[in-house]
Amino acid sequence: MTTLADRIDALLPQTQCEQCGYHGCRPYAEAIANGEAEINQCPPGGSEGIAKLAALLGRAPLPLNPENGVEKPRTLARIVEADCIGCTKCIQVCPVDAIIGANKLMHTVVADDCTGCERCVPACPVDCIVLEPMPLAQANDPAHANVAREHFERREARLSAQQAQREAELMARKAHVHDASQSVLDALARAKARKQEPKQ
Repeated sequence: MTTLADRIDALLPQTQCEQCGYHGCRPYAEAIANGEAEINQCPPGGSEGIAKLAALLGRAPLPLNPENGVEKPRTLARIVEADCIGCTKCIQVCPVDAIIGANKLMHTVVADDCTGCERCVPACPVDCIVLEPMPLAQANDPAHANVAREHFERREARLSAQQAQREAELMARKAHVHDASQSVLDALARAKARKQEPKQ
């Protein structure tokens, strides 16, 4: 069953840029559906996106909220390979896993997967990421948006699973330390009890 949030999410550009104030397009869609956010908080969607949301919800269009940014042509990130130091900071913030590389090795952006969120630019400590125009065919392609949504959801699921694994390992270590501490306390208690036993 398609929910209102599903229909709203389908109209969003799936840049996952967080300019709307939410952690990705889906949370923003849910906030709109719940009446917690306005329809004019998505700069990448721009006035056209706002008009689509207004039509879906039977509301009057609003101007883009300047607090969320300005409407401009979509872009693609490109790493200047000669300047890349392989710090992985851009990989860590890319919401759709569009950047590949390894620690201390050159990184590159998979242009077909890049949503133009621009989150990698401020993350780069050596300013080796430049923004170039996104082809209109890519920017306006619903299939590209759908793939970006799938990549974002897959990344979120992976990060969630990794977090759960880390928490489980931490709990296991804490339990091990607790058991070891309890064993020491039990041994001390036994030794103390033996000392207090009357000598024969």
